[in-house]
Order: sequence, then C-alpha cells, then structure tokens
Amino acid sequence: MIPTPGFSPAVHERIRAQCYCFAHGRGRTRWLQLIVNMAASDLASEIEQRVIQLCEEFKQGITYQIIQNDMPELKLPQIVAVINKLLANSRIDMLKKDDDVLVFKLRDPGSLHRIKGAEPEEQVFLYIYGQVVYKIIEECGTQGIWAREIRARSNLHLNTVEKVLRKLDSKKLIKSFNSVAAPKKKTYLLYNLEPDRSLTGGAWYSDQHFDSEFVDILNQQCWRFLEQRAVRARQVAGGPIAVRNASYVASKEVLKHITELGITKVQLSMEDIEAILETLVFDGKAERSVATEGTQGVKLYRAVISFLPTPALMTIPCGVCPLIKECDDVGNVTPVKCRYMKEWLEW
Repeated sequence: MIPTPGFSPAVHERIRAQCYCFAHGRGRTRWLQLIVNMAASDLASEIEQRVIQLCEEFKQGITYQIIQNDMPELKLPQIVAVINKLLANSRIDMLKKDDDVLVFKLRDPGSLHRIKGAEPEEQVFLYIYGQVVYKIIEECGTQGIWAREIRARSNLHLNTVEKVLRKLDSKKLIKSFNSVAAPKKKTYLLYNLEPDRSLTGGAWYSDQHFDSEFVDILNQQCWRFLEQRAVRARQVAGGPIAVRNASYVASKEVLKHITELGITKVQLSMEDIEAILETLVFDGKAERSVATEGTQGVKLYRAVISFLPTPALMTIPCGVCPLIKECDDVGNVTPVKCRYMKEWLEW
C-alpha cells in the first residue's frame, strides 16, 4: 500500500486495516469517512502539540491572537476546539487578565492530581473557575485572602467565587479560618499551609481570644527559673562580677526548661519565650543583656531582686498621664473621674 502524504505512521496503520473491505467493494463510504476523520484527528493532534510548544515558549501565557499569528491558516473554531480539549485533559490553565483577555498557561504538574479528585460533572466548572481561584489563594501564601479580595482579583461574580471556595474546601484543597484582626471574616489559604502568626495571634490566642491565664502561668514559671538561677549564682566564687555573670540565662535555656515542664501542649518558639521574658524586664523583675555567639547576638536574662519596695508616690499615674494638662477640678477630665487614680488608691 502506497503511504498517503500528510498522515503520520499511526494513521497509515489504521488505513491499512480497512483496505480489505475497500478491495472487496464493501464499506467504501464508511472507509472514506474514516479517512476524513483520521485526517482531522491527526491535524488536531499537531495543533495541540504546537499550542503546548507556544505555552512553553511564552511563560507568561499565550492568547488567541498569538496562536493565530503562529498558525494563520487556522480558523477560530478550530483553535477553540483544541483549547477546550487541552483544558479538559488538564494540560493547560485558563486565566483572565485585567483587560478581560483570556490567557492560557501550562498547568503546574504538582497541582494536576489535586483537581482530578473532582467528580466528572464538576470537572468543567473547576477547570474554568477553580484554577483561577486556586492560583490567587496560592499566591497569597500563609497570609491568606478574603473572598471579596478573590472576587476583585479574578473579576468573577461573588456567588461564583463562594461556590468555587466551597468545592475546593470540600476537596481539601484549601481551608478557611478566622483571623484575630477580623474574626467575623473567613480567610482562605492552601490546605497544607499554616496561617501566619500575625493572623492567628500565635501561642497567646485560643479560638481568637487572648489567653491571659496561660500568659500569667508562663510569666511565673520563667520568673521562677531566673530566680533559681540567681540563687545558685550566689554560691559562685570569684566576686560580684562572677556572681552576676553566672546569674544570666539564655532564652534558649528558658525555652528548654518550659518545654520539659510540660505545662503546655502548644509548641512554643524562641520568639514566644523572649516575649514573656521581655514582660519581666518591663515589670522590673529582670534585666536583659546581649552576648556575642559567632556572628549572632544571644539574649541573656537575669532576675533582679529589689531590696526596697517601690514608693507609692513613684507609681502615681499622673506622672505619665497624657491628659495631665487638661486635668482640672471641673470638666470631663478630673481626678475624681480618673479610673487610673482609683486603681492607684485601691493599690
């Protein structure tokens, strides 16, 4: 059989399989139709490969105009059919620019298996809208994003965005949480990420509420550890300077001590412990120093024991009151109405 010009070897094999029927005069119309269909299929496959190559060349994505400029002999319906097939086969993603121009990019292989978890009737919906929303959430990382911000960046209707978010959430591709700054608004991020500490409040917040009791317990335990080290340091020989140096404790030692106590199931970081130690410094119960260790500085803390109690006159709130110049016997700002003055008198 003479090879037919313009067809690939695979097409020639399929044509050869029908030769018997044609030679015996049976199914000629069907055979001719088969040739036409195979030619169209072979052409579509070549167009698909060329579109993939264009996507690899243009990392920012390609448009219909780029495809038409590269293959001017193609008509728009042919391009649309190829694009739809590539979208259905999860080969490319479709995005919309600010000027409403559609852009097609190669799909990230790492996210391909995640979207394939959808049911068949959800495939088209997720391919068209799900990838757009997913990419926006992915770009925000651990900071997350609100639904209205997704709507503004995707140019999709809010109802469509909320529907996509529900579907992605049900497939465990994303998750939502309420931040400390905006507890009534849902923030969305990828399912495998943890929200930033600035959004959750870190270890000091539980269900968007500040856990003051937990902070007080850590404050007491840190102070007790510093105090015990100061007591042991007094037994060190070498004079006052040696005793002073021996009473300092590195923040990593305090963290190790708190972890070994097992008073909390929350995973505390060095930043958390140093925040607690800083409160002791502000309260006048400890002092901070910095020692050089390699190229980085290490924060050291030591307990400070006051030999004399602070005079009550030194704690009067009037000395640091920003409204001291407006305070008078009459008016809105008076010592009688001052809440801080009442607390000081009760103390």
